[in-house]
Order: sequence, then structure tokens, then C-alpha cells
Amino acid sequence: MDTINVIYVEPGKTARTIEMKDELSEMQKLVGGLIEEYMPFEDDVAIICNDEGKMNGMPLNRAITGEDGQLMDIIAGPFFIAYAPVESEKFLSMPEELEEKYTEKFRQPEQFFRTPAGIKAVKYEPETGSERRQEAR
Repeated sequence: MDTINVIYVEPGKTARTIEMKDELSEMQKLVGGLIEEYMPFEDDVAIICNDEGKMNGMPLNRAITGEDGQLMDIIAGPFFIAYAPVESEKFLSMPEELEEKYTEKFRQPEQFFRTPAGIKAVKYEPETGSERRQEAR
């Protein structure tokens, strides 16, 4: 069974690299449904997300911004980022330099706010399990 290394991004959690089986059922399991490939960047990387994440009311996850910092889209639900060169017929493991770039870009979770100027995304540090247990006491 072939495996690939991808960046896995869940709502409210820090982005991380995982190893996954290179098969459709595994991809669907990671995103919670039918997959959609989205390639908004100039690099040969693809965001693989739930095709119906927004329609199904999945939690908002991360903002996609253009080179100018303008909000282009918001991904709903968990997604992963894989290397997707045009000449390849399948997703591949992330090369080290792209893995570092996109792990940093999506590392922190985001909260979204409606403002008079439009929707804004604000990064935050997620709480760890030990912090939540202390607050509950």
C-alpha cells in the first residue's frame, strides 16, 4: 500500500504533517465526505477538502488569501494539502520546502468575524488539553 505525507488541517487545531494511505476512501475519511481539489496557489499544491463542507454546515476552518492578503475563500471542515504537479495523475508527498511553507501558512487556527469592511480572519493559539482541564476545575 502506497502512503503519502500531507499537511492535515482541522478546525480549531494546529496544522500538522501526517502519513496517509494513497486511496480515495482514506481521503474521504480525512475530509468527512466527498472530496474536492482546490488549487488557489501558484505552487503545485492542492487543497483537498469536503466538496459540500459549506453546504453541510461544517465549521469554518482556514481563510484562503491572495498574494495581496485579500480574503478569497474560506475552507469549511477539515482538509489536507498535497503535492500536485501538473504532470502527475495522483497526489504526492509534500517536498520539504513546500511542506514548511504551507505548514507555517496554515499552522494556527482562525476565527472569522463579519465587519463593515467584510469578513476578517484572525489567527489564534489553540488551547491544549491540559489548559482545558485546569479551567474546568
